[in-house]
This record gives sequence, C-alpha cells and structure tokens, in this order.
Amino acid sequence: MQGGSGTRGGAWFVLAAAVLWGTTGTAATFAPHAGPIAIGSAAMGIGGLLQALVAIRPLLRDAALLRARPGVLALGAVSVAVYPLAFYAGMHLAGVAVGTVVALASGPIFAAVLERAIDGVPLDRRWVTSAAFGIAGTVLLSADGAAGGGGQGPLGIALALVAGASYALYTWAARRLMNAGAGSRSAMGAVFGIGGLLLVPVLVVTGGPFLSDARDLAVGGYMAIVPMFLGYLWFGAGLRTVAARTATVLTLAEPAVAALLAWAVVGERLGVLGLCGIGLIGASLAVLSLPRRA
Repeated sequence: MQGGSGTRGGAWFVLAAAVLWGTTGTAATFAPHAGPIAIGSAAMGIGGLLQALVAIRPLLRDAALLRARPGVLALGAVSVAVYPLAFYAGMHLAGVAVGTVVALASGPIFAAVLERAIDGVPLDRRWVTSAAFGIAGTVLLSADGAAGGGGQGPLGIALALVAGASYALYTWAARRLMNAGAGSRSAMGAVFGIGGLLLVPVLVVTGGPFLSDARDLAVGGYMAIVPMFLGYLWFGAGLRTVAARTATVLTLAEPAVAALLAWAVVGERLGVLGLCGIGLIGASLAVLSLPRRA
C-alpha cells in the first residue's frame, strides 16, 4: 500500500509539472522581440542553473556517484541543452498547439524504445493502452491545428520530434542516476545544471532583446523560474517513484493545456478534432491512474 501511495504522489508531481510546462508556448508569444532560440536558452539555461544552485548540498553528497557515470550524465545534459532550442523553434514554425503536441506525442514512444532497448523493460498492457489514447489524442490535436492553418512545416515537425527524443533521453538519464542511488535533487541538479551551462553561450549571443524590452525580460523570468525551475523540481520529485515511460505519458497533459491556452489566449483555432484530442488525453491519464491489482 505504501508503494502504491508513493507512486500516486509522484504521479501528481509529474502532472502538476506538465500543467506548468503547458503555459510556456503561450507565454513565449508575449515576448515578441525575443526569438525562439533566445526564449529556449533563457528558459532552460537559467532554470537549469537554478536547479543546480538549490541542489548544492545533495550534489556534493552524491558527487562521487555522479562522476562514476559520466556517460549518462553527459547524455542527459546534452539532451537538456538540445530540448528547448528544438522545442521552441519547432513551436515557432508549426504553431503553439501543433509544435507542442508533436513533441510530447513522440516522447512516450522514444522513452519506451529507449527503456526497452537499453534496460530490457517490457511494456505492460495498461501502459500501452494509456499511451495509445494519449498519442491518438495528440494526433487529433495536431490534425486540428493543421486544419486551422497552424502553419506547420516539415522543419517545424522535425524539430518537434527532436525535442521529443531529447525529452525522453534526459528523463531516462535522470531516472537512471536516481536508480543508481542519487537523490532526485542531485540527479536533476547535475543534469540540468550542466545543460544550463551549455546554453549560457547561446543566451549571450541571442538574449539581447531581454535587456532592451521589459516585457520580454518579464516573460523570460517567468519561464525560467516557474515552469522550468519549479516545474522541474516537481518533475524530479515525481521521478523518484514514477518510471520514465510512465512520466512521459503523464506529461501528455502538457499539450492539452498548451492547446487550450493557444485557443483562449493566442487565438489559435481549436475545433472538434482538438476537443476530441483533449478528451483522449484525459482518457489516457484516467487509464494510467487506475489502481493496480495486488
């Protein structure tokens, strides 16, 4: 019973993080002078450094363990650096709703393939059912965005897929470090701190608009502190008890939130297909949250 309660608690942390992440696409539209590369490097770069800063003591405690796994740490950090650049550029080209759902729809697939290929983890029936509902929902959301003139192009879709793969990789890397004995704060702090350092040169080159426009600076600050810093603190806490492939399914709530905000705030069209897609994502979360048999 205690393990099941812990898993449900972790799932709520991951789900809450996904809701925060769903606000980023709409928030980025309020920084008209900052391009997607500047937005991405500011959000994940500053957010990642903050993750490392608040995890100094756990990082020092687990330093030997982290140094013993340089390959996993490097893979996670590079994936953290690639993710925001690909995600925000893809969303800029394909639209908030379409870019977000393509990136997040591909995450569970990449995560499942990764865990199956490297860890030999079988896919249980409930996960497959939940992922099928979620992926079908994101496909409908993407189709709805395309029908509404979301401006998706081959490059935008390709970048969104790169973001999905990067997300699955750093989720897997963080979980792998935790399974090896690292605390959630030290694992996330290490992966995101190094990834944030990799993004600092990109921010220096592209971040000029943040210094010349107060609204752009406010948007950059919000994205770095709330969805990226606070969201990933919650996400790391959830990964202590939730498998990476399950976490990627739970975060399918992000495209639903993103699509709703894009419709309500940005003015992107959300029609019948989009509403059906959100319903399927809700069904995905419901299946995943059903209590397991003893």
